[in-house]
Amino acid sequence: MPIDSKPKADSNRHGVNLDGLSCPVPLQDYPNIIQGHGGGGKLSSELVEHIFLPAFKNEKLARLGDATVFGVDRGRLAFSTDSYVVQPLFFPGGSIGELAVNGTVNDLSMSGARPLYLSAGFIVEEGFPVAQLKKIADDMGAAARRAGVEIIAGDTKVVEHGHGDGCFINTAGVGVVPDGVNIGPFRAKPGDAVIVSGTIGDHGMAIMSVREGLEFEAPIKSDTAPLNQLVADMLEVCPNTRVLRDPTRGGLAASLNEIAAASACGIVIEETRVPVNPVVQSACEILGLDPWLVANEGKLVCIVPDAAKNAVLDAMRSHPPGTHAAIIGSVVSDHPGMIVARTAIGASRVIPLPIGEQLPRIC
Repeated sequence: MPIDSKPKADSNRHGVNLDGLSCPVPLQDYPNIIQGHGGGGKLSSELVEHIFLPAFKNEKLARLGDATVFGVDRGRLAFSTDSYVVQPLFFPGGSIGELAVNGTVNDLSMSGARPLYLSAGFIVEEGFPVAQLKKIADDMGAAARRAGVEIIAGDTKVVEHGHGDGCFINTAGVGVVPDGVNIGPFRAKPGDAVIVSGTIGDHGMAIMSVREGLEFEAPIKSDTAPLNQLVADMLEVCPNTRVLRDPTRGGLAASLNEIAAASACGIVIEETRVPVNPVVQSACEILGLDPWLVANEGKLVCIVPDAAKNAVLDAMRSHPPGTHAAIIGSVVSDHPGMIVARTAIGASRVIPLPIGEQLPRIC
């Protein structure tokens, strides 16, 4: 009997019937992220269709191209990008999803821009619960709608189990800078007023209270919030606003030092005027931290001409994120590049630029 050298379609050397089988690819109903979700195939499409599109729903994103083309108002564009690796992913007052949107909206706003569009890139670890990813995406969508921006492009990658930490997010944003607005740290001038929009250190200590399992007489919540409308109202009453900064990593101390260095001016701060939530102050004392160095995610520090400070303060206090806004000091020609704080007892202390991060993985 002749030997047929061609393998039969219905068997292999192990005697397993392969008829009708193809490479087994899981399609749906998976409670956890697997490698296939980042492969660009059916599972990737399901993530886009069932999680991201409903959360970020808008006409531009629905085109699902490699890039999105859009028209903008006449004027200058501002573009920013940032990445978020905060742990835990969910914390009192917010989540990594809200943080990713608000952080990029605020970065754009600090240039005086009106934020318009964001992108969102996800790096997800294999085994991460789909339900948590959906919650993060829903939080992002809700935050974008509150800020009046749209998430119009995105990407998802999955890394092997043990090679990530749940979920990392990168966002980029674009906005339009109105004519006549010129903001930068180099524009601070002696005689200008320094204003902070609210209590400092809230976000960092909210994260640390969860990490350390600390409980206080009142809960500490993150201050994460979009500041674009607050900034728009500030610019309406003071188009000549000199500087806007959001004191995130490194806190208020880092932002003020960066402004002093860029402008070659000194800054004097009245320490008792800097608003700090008493519970945050207590938490900082327990952990040996300085609230001036702790990250904020829904606050800004601004420098404006002295003549405009009261109008700007009133505009800030008309918004929830600016309820506790306060004039905390002034720009001076003395000790250029240095921040000096006057204490409650009349002494002075230098506020140095932080060497590194007190609290890693805060944003």
